[in-house]
Amino acid sequence: MTDSIPHLVLASTSPRRLELLARIGIAPARLAAPDVDEDPLPGEAPRLYVLRIATAKAHAVERAANEVILSGDTTIAVGRRILGKPEDEADLRRMLGLLSGRRHHCLSAVCVIDTAGTARTRLSDTTIAFKPLSPAEIDAYVASGEGMGKAGGYAIQGRAEAWVRMLSGSHSGVVGLPLFETRALLGSAGVPLA
Repeated sequence: MTDSIPHLVLASTSPRRLELLARIGIAPARLAAPDVDEDPLPGEAPRLYVLRIATAKAHAVERAANEVILSGDTTIAVGRRILGKPEDEADLRRMLGLLSGRRHHCLSAVCVIDTAGTARTRLSDTTIAFKPLSPAEIDAYVASGEGMGKAGGYAIQGRAEAWVRMLSGSHSGVVGLPLFETRALLGSAGVPLA
């Protein structure tokens, strides 16, 4: 790399986001873990929440002169309810019960800060419908441990994919980083694209 080509910093330690970037031929020069309070503000709408958190993550990482910062945030929304990461197994059961047999939205926001310090964001909104889940299916999923640490309590790239009756939008956004929006933002920031 020459100094004229910006160095990409991924403001995340998520292995899923790193794998998704690799799918489109992008390898960050470094990773940085942003320290951000991810609690929703009282009455905050899910779209505004996910954009705010993605932007806060990008700004939480120190940027050198020739670096571009990339951050993302993903949340699940049922109506105006934000389903973050489950606190425990009971919370995971509650979330899966809410999602059972109904449509919900996966909102995945991307923020890129270019070498001039300008922040730009894009939002991917994916509609997903789960089949009705039986108590046995919920119990088995909770026991698998797969849903802990995941927005909405499930990983679409895992066992939960078998519950999806319908998906309209970005599959990669549901995994954790919408690649179409990400590629567009990185290109506008001067990051070389494959």
